[in-house]
Amino acid sequence: MKAVFMTDRGRIRQHNEDNGGIFLNRDGDRLAIVADGMGGHRAGDVASELTMSHLQKLWEQSEKIETADDAESWLRAHITQVNSLVYQHSQDHTECEGMGTTVVAAIVTNRFTTIANIGDSRGYILNETGFQQLTEDHSLVNELVRTGQISKEDAENHPRKNVLLRALGTEGAVEMDIKTIIFEDGDHVLLCSDGLSNKVSEEQMESILKKEETLEQKASELIELANENGGEDNITLVILEFLDNSERG
Repeated sequence: MKAVFMTDRGRIRQHNEDNGGIFLNRDGDRLAIVADGMGGHRAGDVASELTMSHLQKLWEQSEKIETADDAESWLRAHITQVNSLVYQHSQDHTECEGMGTTVVAAIVTNRFTTIANIGDSRGYILNETGFQQLTEDHSLVNELVRTGQISKEDAENHPRKNVLLRALGTEGAVEMDIKTIIFEDGDHVLLCSDGLSNKVSEEQMESILKKEETLEQKASELIELANENGGEDNITLVILEFLDNSERG
């Protein structure tokens, strides 16, 4: 297994309100996180930092994940716990009122990957069948596309593209999507904030991930392309590459 995390402020924003990272538990399994904070005066970075740091702490204390059910249960329980914590923080600190964050988080073992998401930060997979999005955006525009009210092309430039239907920490309870995939030799999983997915097409993502380069070079190239295409938002990503069942990396 190889993995890289990278984040960039972009070309316009004064602050980076994204957070994330790749963390190991006691048995060497990985938890990868991308969180894109929003709301309040610089409160977005508070929401994403709280989410990332608490999930990191909980993960580093956790025992081995044996099954996909274990992974799904871990993500559901601990993201729910962190949602309550972020929401309570916003209630206790007036300057953080209304803050929240997206989150896409993946538990990665040698046999499978389990991904949870809230909001519009995304997970993709590149495998022998091609490149595809694993997550569903919890956004107004995606709901309009899903129900046939607008086309995918219309969605690209919709004026309410940034309106989320779900975020972590904005309410006392939150729903998340969780799915498990089998990770095979040579597969890549990409997690990213919308600072990347809004600026780099799926065809461009696939092309870069297929290159004979290091993960660090691929990550840098993706961020560079997002900045070349405007860089209006913070850009954060994780790339995971599965090598084989014996290599832990």
